[in-house]
Amino acid sequence: MACNTKYPVVMVHGAGFRDKKHINYWGRIPAALEEQGAAVFYGHQDSWGSIEYNAAVLAGNIRQALAETGSEKVNIVAHSKGGLDARYMISSLEMAAEVASLTTVATPHHGSKTIDLLCKLPTGLFRVAAVLVNLFCRTLGDKNPDFFTASRQFSTGYMKEFNAQNPDADAVYYQSYAPVMKNPFSDLIMFWPNLIVGLVEGENDGLVTAKSAVWTNFRGILRGTGGRGISHVDEVDLRRRNFAKRPKAGGVCDIREFYIGIVAGLKDIGL
Repeated sequence: MACNTKYPVVMVHGAGFRDKKHINYWGRIPAALEEQGAAVFYGHQDSWGSIEYNAAVLAGNIRQALAETGSEKVNIVAHSKGGLDARYMISSLEMAAEVASLTTVATPHHGSKTIDLLCKLPTGLFRVAAVLVNLFCRTLGDKNPDFFTASRQFSTGYMKEFNAQNPDADAVYYQSYAPVMKNPFSDLIMFWPNLIVGLVEGENDGLVTAKSAVWTNFRGILRGTGGRGISHVDEVDLRRRNFAKRPKAGGVCDIREFYIGIVAGLKDIGL
């Protein structure tokens, strides 16, 4: 089978959501990977936990997956902020020996200039918003939500320091992808964020710019097929349907095939 990798796959979600059994963050993707032979586990970190807190939770869940499977390592596939949680865990929590690879999709490795502007808002206003978000996140299952800290960790200044303090581990294989939308009308769910981020920073998927998503072994910008591009919610199969009827050369119309390709590629290199 194409995705029968040597090591199990741990899927690590981004901000604002949690891994739920019946309402899966990843839509149809995990089932597609399992049909191709992958052993799939989840990060189960908080939806708005800080990078440091979520990394510790992720480390515990990876150790549990290793215990269940008897495997020595895992392959991590991370979306958005999940890639930062994973990088901190690997480097700062010294989990490199337990991780064979880290694949990041739309992870803001270099931060966001849009967040830089938002951070200039009155701190009191930001803290009031954080209290409300944290209360909601606790209803989702978060144990230690910290919207104030987590959201500010997306700033370019913070990420510059983060990258210096969390270099790639030599024993881990890294690769990154940057999906983008063609324009704000490509996905009405992401219309306003895509428009705003586009005006401030440039080409993006509705939240993360292509430039920010570039990390080690960058595999290129994903524009999809059918002319609409790929949005931040397309990347995790939010609508549970393909975003184009027919594939075109070099394009992606079924996000499941994209992730199958990622995991199959890890198998091909012995991971």
